Amino acid sequence: MLKRFVPDYYFQKFDMADAEFLTSIGVKGVILDVDNTLEPYEHPLPGEHVKAWLNSLADVGIRCAIVSNNNAARIDLFNKELGLPAYSKAGKPFKKNVLKAMSDLGTSKEDTILMGDQIFTDVWAAHNAGIRAILVPPINDKRDFLTRFKRWLEKPVLKEYRRRNEEKK
Repeated sequence: MLKRFVPDYYFQKFDMADAEFLTSIGVKGVILDVDNTLEPYEHPLPGEHVKAWLNSLADVGIRCAIVSNNNAARIDLFNKELGLPAYSKAGKPFKKNVLKAMSDLGTSKEDTILMGDQIFTDVWAAHNAGIRAILVPPINDKRDFLTRFKRWLEKPVLKEYRRRNEEKK
């Protein structure tokens, strides 16, 4: 059961999963969460660092799509300049919109990866769809009770990720 929640990769920041790393593991498509993965909730538009990273991926033929549980107004505004295939109110951890995004990208389960900041939505959605997952810590973590509770539940999963990585060394 725990396997479903353990990310395949963990980076401190989204752009640490650079084009060189992604191509080295055979990635041709990246499905992205937006809020607290690429930008904080408070940033309605992608910053230059996000655009530069996306351009670096495009330069090596890696295609990207957005799959977010946030509403259409937020995602449409964020994506206006980017023009990526995008799904709002995606219902993660369910796989339906992850699979639709893969279809838009023309990628397979073997060459697609999903990146997000939440174990119980993003990582779980990736694994439900049969693809790999990159977890990044949230940019600005909410401090409400529900979020603190979810972060507490994530601790054993992150511990398992670290244990598995130590075994690989």
